[in-house]
Amino acid sequence: MPDGKIALITGANKGIGFAVARQLGEQGVTVLVGARDEVRGKEAADALVADGVTAVSLRLDVTDPASVAAAAAEIERRYGRLDILVNNAGVAGGFHGTADEATADDLREVYETNVFGVVTVTRALLPLLRRSPAGRVVNLSSHVGSLTLNSDPGSPLAGLDMIAYQSSKTALNALTVAYAKALRGTSIKVNAALPGVVATDINQHRGHRTPAEGAGIAVRLALLDEAGPSGACLADDGTVPW
Repeated sequence: MPDGKIALITGANKGIGFAVARQLGEQGVTVLVGARDEVRGKEAADALVADGVTAVSLRLDVTDPASVAAAAAEIERRYGRLDILVNNAGVAGGFHGTADEATADDLREVYETNVFGVVTVTRALLPLLRRSPAGRVVNLSSHVGSLTLNSDPGSPLAGLDMIAYQSSKTALNALTVAYAKALRGTSIKVNAALPGVVATDINQHRGHRTPAEGAGIAVRLALLDEAGPSGACLADDGTVPW
């Protein structure tokens, strides 16, 4: 069993996930590059290795329970434990209408990755996280999931209408609180990270922050010491209201 920390990042072959993997790796963490596409995952891991990071590609489709189970078995076989899980994989979905036009299937497309995928991965990896002296789970959320900000007429989010994506991140926030409560009294901390408006595929690269900037808060939460919070929703500039 290795002495250094082991981290799994889902959707780590690009964007914020790749930046999280790089920054954790630069701090001596062995990073497992979770990717649905095996070729792209290997390319991402190879790029990190070329820069001196200890990185291994791991095929992982968060919407496929068999894929998740196989990934968990591989981590157990290789390392015997997991110290950090970053639930980064996310999609915006193909629905672009207003909330009153949305169907259950429009939401389900997004929830399969952003919500149900997180549940599937977290449940599969919790036994390995429990073997860590300081397990950390970081869920990549978004300001757009905040009920407080969305319901404030003066908020910049007041006019945003992305029911599938927004509500999936609200649900993810609720999952974060629920897991933190369930794991209270253990060595595992669970928090939500808010990267800000990052230029990624989800927004057609229109964000004003770089993936490296957005990754910073997730990395900070992944490396929390014992005094750090659990069940919090944090951005670079502090706590954001649920």
